[in-house]
Amino acid sequence: MTKVGAGLEANSAVAEERSLEENSPKSECITFAELKDGALSQGHCVMVDGVCVPAKTLLQMVEENAATETAASGNDEAAALQRALLAECIGTCMIVLFGCGCVCATLAGPYSGIWQVAAVWGLGVSLAIYSTAEASGAHLNPAITLAFQLIRPSAHKMTWKKSGLYVVAQMVGGILGGFINLGVFSGTIAAFERANGITRGEPNSILSASAFGEYFPNPGLSQEWGGGPYAQEDVSVFAAMMVEAWGTFILAFVIFGITNSQNKVLGANERVGVPFMIGMTVAVLLALYAPITQAGWNPARDFGPRIVAALAGWGQVAIPGPRNGFWIYIVGPCLGAPIGAALAENVLWKKGKSS
Repeated sequence: MTKVGAGLEANSAVAEERSLEENSPKSECITFAELKDGALSQGHCVMVDGVCVPAKTLLQMVEENAATETAASGNDEAAALQRALLAECIGTCMIVLFGCGCVCATLAGPYSGIWQVAAVWGLGVSLAIYSTAEASGAHLNPAITLAFQLIRPSAHKMTWKKSGLYVVAQMVGGILGGFINLGVFSGTIAAFERANGITRGEPNSILSASAFGEYFPNPGLSQEWGGGPYAQEDVSVFAAMMVEAWGTFILAFVIFGITNSQNKVLGANERVGVPFMIGMTVAVLLALYAPITQAGWNPARDFGPRIVAALAGWGQVAIPGPRNGFWIYIVGPCLGAPIGAALAENVLWKKGKSS
């Protein structure tokens, strides 16, 4: 081969190599900002600590990490919901244990006045709230859950589904508390019924059934059953429902008033006195209105133990009750609670109002 031929061959190889370089994708390092802007194409790399990392590999790692974080977040939320439901169940059970339990204890005659029962009940509510508030917000009452759902759903990230689960948990807690009271106080109840000639399931067994569910007027203060001043017609079904609505209205007004972020009366941060004040509200309301309706204010605290009483021999005395009025202890509180909450949240402490 001549020198001229060899030179032509060499020049041809160089030209071919340049052509391949020009037509092939180039590796180019880009910044994270460019990566976020979508400036990604074939062959791009991202500069990480002075080292070029293929952008597609980096993006894949980011996506996998995001998926892992999402799954972990979902697991955390599920665990938090389970803890909240358990808290609602336990807290409502505690209210029944302390509240209905002290009514069961009165059947043995240790209490001499309504305030003693009211005080024990109120303290029991406070203890239940202190024990569960951090886990669930301590609604412990379907009517209060309804009020939060309608008036302040952001407080505990309430949705209709979550509210429904709260109510189920509260009802389960009420039933459990009723069964525990039935077991603990079975002897006391039997002694009371024996001493007063009461046959469980007969009309006069309303006196022992009232330790589980409420009745109007208060059986212990009625002419028919307790030798008190009330005749049955003195408290109509409608009047009893409105008393229950009114009492729960006040309770919800206090709850939403003292927990409103603009109301600093109990402090700006921890507000450790809130559960006690709520419990004392219950106690005061009981002292005022228990002679009329036994002061329920809480569908789970009434209907849960009432189911237990129906299963334990009281039958129709428990459900539907002598005047078919068990439902007023569900409807009344659910009417009153949202209105009381709305008055506190949207009128008294409406954002923008001057103090």
